[in-house]
Amino acid sequence: MSTFVVEGGHKLHGELIPQGAKNEALEVICAVLLTPEKVTIENIPDILDINNLISLLKDMGVKVTKEGVGTYSFEASNIDINYLQTQEFFRKAASLRGSVMIIGPLVARFGYAILPKPGGDKIGRRRLDTHFLGIQRLGAEFAYDRDRQRYEIKSKGLKGTYMLLDEASVTGTANILMASVLAEGETTIYNAACEPYLQQLSKMLNSMGAHIEGVGSNLLHITGVKELHGCRHRVLPDMIEVGSFIGMAAMTGSDIRLKDVSFDDLGIIPESFRRLGIKLDRIGDDIHIPACDGYEIDTFMDGSILTIADAPWPGLSPDLLSVMLVVATQARGSVLIHQKMFESRLFFVDKLIDMGAQIILCDPHRAAIIGLGGRNRLRATTMVSPDIRAGIAMLIAAMSAQGTSRIHNIDQIDRGYQDIDKRLNAIGANIIRISQ
Repeated sequence: MSTFVVEGGHKLHGELIPQGAKNEALEVICAVLLTPEKVTIENIPDILDINNLISLLKDMGVKVTKEGVGTYSFEASNIDINYLQTQEFFRKAASLRGSVMIIGPLVARFGYAILPKPGGDKIGRRRLDTHFLGIQRLGAEFAYDRDRQRYEIKSKGLKGTYMLLDEASVTGTANILMASVLAEGETTIYNAACEPYLQQLSKMLNSMGAHIEGVGSNLLHITGVKELHGCRHRVLPDMIEVGSFIGMAAMTGSDIRLKDVSFDDLGIIPESFRRLGIKLDRIGDDIHIPACDGYEIDTFMDGSILTIADAPWPGLSPDLLSVMLVVATQARGSVLIHQKMFESRLFFVDKLIDMGAQIILCDPHRAAIIGLGGRNRLRATTMVSPDIRAGIAMLIAAMSAQGTSRIHNIDQIDRGYQDIDKRLNAIGANIIRISQ
């Protein structure tokens, strides 16, 4: 379990280029299983979750070639379906939640898939019903082996249908979409997720020969085709990393310019940080966060305390609430953070309280933050990262704190942030990685 040793109090100055989007990369890499032809994907982030997925596809028989920094080609012309029965597959797939998105392509193309109960962040129960119900509606049969804790999915040929999803699940929509593009006939998916990464997946599939209409809306129409061909695709910048850097700049009083952020795909994120009092300027496709001595949380128009809550796109991503919570601890004013989707994601606030933050954890989903307004800096402490987003929030807290903090289990941070210590140290941070 590796550790970050973080000396707080250093102001950052310079430019950061956001990595490729982790969540989009997981989707589009799984989509290469839909065709035997070569698919080239650019701007893939070099992070643990992505590298584990690429390794899993290699073991399944996908020919993977690294063509340059962040650019890979995939050729799924010789898939070994029998590999799905092995203990090695079980171990690798069970440790990676993104592996759930291989079942749509596998069932669509080969009529068979196996999925162990996937891992990922420990942020509460993350059910897979939306994935399974949607693919079942297309004609697949699911069986769950309780002893081996795995799902077996079979199909003699998927057929298009109408479905109304029980929730606008991003990965659920992606999985169903990838299954439906090779299904016979027409499929309609209502209450589909419509965030930019789903739009990117849809555009990639269309460039491969799929027929998807309604891209960008929650109502998708798919006309199945018999086969897909290769394509070239570029992954968007990671909006969660962009948001993390905005919060980090404000909390450390730093002057940072974020380059090539694809601003129009950030949705409500910039305005949500502005409501926390953070000044940020758009310059072309860059974001500049100027150095400041403090920031003040907005209120609602009637003067009542601001509430920031997550919601399906175009609402605010739940992945940014941990960052916004820690940033609010040093603002002037108060805010209620309402994490609706995951019941364990706010439990890291006990460490922030130990650091001197004024936070009331109302229940597993809500936390009230009374900003200190910079009057009292956070104190250094020792923490353990429970998940990717809490990990980056802890790192931000440590960078602004007085003294030297330690963050254990930083493998969780590495799952979502590429070379985060090297990139931040290059613009003034003092972060030491201790590998174990």
